[in-house]
Amino acid sequence: MSLSMYDVTVPVFKRMLTNLLAFLDKAEADAAARKYGTETLVNDRLAPDMIPFRGQVMIATDHVKGCVSRLAGVPVPSWPDEETTFDELRQRVRKTLDLLDAVTPESLAGSETRDVTLKLGGNDVVMNGLDYATQRALPNFFFHVTTAYAILRHNGVPLGKRDFIG
Repeated sequence: MSLSMYDVTVPVFKRMLTNLLAFLDKAEADAAARKYGTETLVNDRLAPDMIPFRGQVMIATDHVKGCVSRLAGVPVPSWPDEETTFDELRQRVRKTLDLLDAVTPESLAGSETRDVTLKLGGNDVVMNGLDYATQRALPNFFFHVTTAYAILRHNGVPLGKRDFIG
Protein backbone atom coordinates (compact mmCIF):
# COMPACT_ATOMS: atom_id res chain seq x y z
CA MET A 1 0.00 0.00 0.00
CA SER A 2 1.40 3.37 -0.91
CA LEU A 3 0.59 6.51 0.98
CA SER A 4 -0.78 9.57 -0.75
CA MET A 5 0.33 13.14 -0.15
CA TYR A 6 -2.94 13.64 1.69
CA ASP A 7 -2.07 10.72 3.98
CA VAL A 8 1.35 12.10 4.91
CA THR A 9 0.19 15.66 5.53
CA VAL A 10 -3.43 16.29 6.49
CA PRO A 11 -3.91 13.66 9.25
CA VAL A 12 -0.52 14.56 10.73
CA PHE A 13 -1.35 18.26 10.77
CA LYS A 14 -4.82 17.61 12.24
CA ARG A 15 -3.50 15.44 15.05
CA MET A 16 -0.77 17.85 16.08
CA LEU A 17 -3.02 20.93 15.86
CA THR A 18 -5.57 19.13 18.03
CA ASN A 19 -2.76 18.39 20.48
CA LEU A 20 -1.75 22.07 20.36
CA LEU A 21 -5.30 23.00 21.40
CA ALA A 22 -4.90 20.61 24.35
CA PHE A 23 -1.59 22.33 25.25
CA LEU A 24 -3.44 25.65 25.39
CA ASP A 25 -6.17 24.17 27.58
CA LYS A 26 -3.66 22.64 30.01
CA ALA A 27 -1.66 25.86 30.12
CA GLU A 28 -4.76 27.92 30.83
CA ALA A 29 -5.81 25.53 33.61
CA ASP A 30 -2.31 25.66 35.07
CA ALA A 31 -2.32 29.47 35.00
CA ALA A 32 -5.64 29.54 36.83
CA ALA A 33 -4.47 27.00 39.42
CA ARG A 34 -1.20 28.83 40.07
CA LYS A 35 -2.83 32.27 39.77
CA TYR A 36 -0.88 33.90 36.95
CA GLY A 37 -2.05 35.40 33.68
CA THR A 38 -1.76 33.51 30.42
CA GLU A 39 -0.33 36.66 28.82
CA THR A 40 2.89 35.66 30.55
CA LEU A 41 2.93 32.46 28.52
CA VAL A 42 1.75 34.05 25.27
CA ASN A 43 4.78 36.31 25.21
CA ASP A 44 7.35 33.95 26.71
CA ARG A 45 10.30 32.49 24.83
CA LEU A 46 13.15 30.14 25.66
CA ALA A 47 15.91 32.54 24.59
CA PRO A 48 16.06 36.32 24.11
CA ASP A 49 16.40 36.05 20.33
CA MET A 50 13.59 33.52 19.97
CA ILE A 51 10.07 34.05 18.69
CA PRO A 52 7.57 34.00 21.59
CA PHE A 53 4.96 31.30 22.17
CA ARG A 54 2.27 33.12 20.20
CA GLY A 55 4.62 33.38 17.21
CA GLN A 56 5.37 29.67 17.41
CA VAL A 57 1.65 28.92 17.13
CA MET A 58 1.20 31.39 14.27
CA ILE A 59 4.13 30.01 12.29
CA ALA A 60 3.04 26.40 12.86
CA THR A 61 -0.38 27.25 11.39
CA ASP A 62 1.28 29.17 8.55
CA HIS A 63 3.22 26.05 7.58
CA VAL A 64 0.01 24.02 7.50
CA LYS A 65 -1.93 26.43 5.29
CA GLY A 66 1.11 26.98 3.10
CA CYS A 67 1.74 23.29 2.65
CA VAL A 68 -1.74 22.14 1.73
CA SER A 69 -2.36 25.18 -0.46
CA ARG A 70 0.88 24.84 -2.39
CA LEU A 71 0.37 21.11 -2.83
CA ALA A 72 -3.18 21.73 -4.09
CA GLY A 73 -1.88 24.40 -6.47
CA VAL A 74 -4.02 27.18 -4.97
CA PRO A 75 -3.01 30.53 -3.46
CA VAL A 76 -1.91 30.41 0.16
CA PRO A 77 -4.45 32.23 2.35
CA SER A 78 -3.10 35.37 3.98
CA TRP A 79 -3.93 35.72 7.66
CA PRO A 80 -2.79 38.66 9.78
CA ASP A 81 -0.57 37.73 12.70
CA GLU A 82 -2.47 39.63 15.37
CA GLU A 83 -3.23 36.99 17.98
CA THR A 84 -2.24 38.06 21.49
CA THR A 85 -4.41 35.87 23.74
CA PHE A 86 -5.00 32.18 24.25
CA ASP A 87 -8.54 32.55 22.89
CA GLU A 88 -7.24 34.21 19.72
CA LEU A 89 -4.57 31.53 19.31
CA ARG A 90 -7.23 28.82 19.72
CA GLN A 91 -9.33 30.54 17.04
CA ARG A 92 -6.35 30.53 14.68
CA VAL A 93 -5.68 26.83 15.28
CA ARG A 94 -9.37 26.04 14.73
CA LYS A 95 -9.36 28.12 11.55
CA THR A 96 -6.44 26.01 10.36
CA LEU A 97 -8.28 22.81 11.25
CA ASP A 98 -11.28 24.10 9.28
CA LEU A 99 -8.98 24.70 6.31
CA LEU A 100 -7.72 21.12 6.60
CA ASP A 101 -11.29 19.82 6.71
CA ALA A 102 -11.81 21.35 3.27
CA VAL A 103 -8.78 19.56 1.80
CA THR A 104 -9.63 16.36 -0.05
CA PRO A 105 -7.37 13.52 -1.12
CA GLU A 106 -8.29 14.41 -4.70
CA SER A 107 -7.10 18.01 -4.29
CA LEU A 108 -3.62 16.75 -3.38
CA ALA A 109 -3.51 13.87 -5.89
CA GLY A 110 -0.34 14.03 -7.97
CA SER A 111 1.13 16.82 -5.86
CA GLU A 112 4.20 14.77 -5.00
CA THR A 113 5.60 15.67 -8.43
CA ARG A 114 4.11 19.17 -8.72
CA ASP A 115 6.73 21.91 -8.57
CA VAL A 116 6.53 24.08 -5.48
CA THR A 117 8.36 27.40 -5.52
CA LEU A 118 9.40 29.04 -2.27
CA LYS A 119 11.11 32.36 -1.73
CA LEU A 120 14.05 31.60 0.56
CA GLY A 121 16.65 34.23 1.32
CA GLY A 122 15.30 36.33 -1.52
CA ASN A 123 15.76 33.52 -4.02
CA ASP A 124 13.23 31.24 -5.66
CA VAL A 125 13.77 27.63 -4.64
CA VAL A 126 11.89 25.01 -6.64
CA MET A 127 11.30 21.50 -5.35
CA ASN A 128 8.78 18.78 -6.01
CA GLY A 129 5.81 18.45 -3.69
CA LEU A 130 7.10 15.38 -1.91
CA ASP A 131 10.41 17.02 -1.05
CA TYR A 132 8.63 20.22 -0.03
CA ALA A 133 6.24 18.39 2.30
CA THR A 134 8.78 16.03 3.86
CA GLN A 135 11.89 18.22 3.93
CA ARG A 136 10.45 21.70 4.53
CA ALA A 137 6.81 21.94 5.60
CA LEU A 138 6.55 19.03 8.04
CA PRO A 139 9.93 19.60 9.74
CA ASN A 140 9.19 23.32 10.14
CA PHE A 141 5.71 22.59 11.45
CA PHE A 142 7.06 20.12 14.01
CA PHE A 143 9.82 22.54 15.03
CA HIS A 144 7.30 25.25 15.91
CA VAL A 145 4.83 22.92 17.66
CA THR A 146 7.71 21.42 19.63
CA THR A 147 9.01 24.86 20.57
CA ALA A 148 5.53 25.94 21.69
CA TYR A 149 5.37 22.79 23.82
CA ALA A 150 8.84 23.48 25.25
CA ILE A 151 7.97 27.07 26.18
CA LEU A 152 4.93 25.89 28.12
CA ARG A 153 6.82 23.01 29.72
CA HIS A 154 9.66 25.35 30.68
CA ASN A 155 7.08 27.46 32.52
CA GLY A 156 5.88 24.50 34.56
CA VAL A 157 2.78 23.60 32.58
CA PRO A 158 2.26 19.91 33.34
CA LEU A 159 2.66 18.57 29.81
CA GLY A 160 4.29 15.30 28.90
CA LYS A 161 5.12 13.17 25.93
CA ARG A 162 1.56 11.78 25.83
CA ASP A 163 0.25 15.33 25.42
CA PHE A 164 2.65 15.93 22.56
CA ILE A 165 1.99 12.64 20.76
CA GLY A 166 -1.74 12.70 21.53
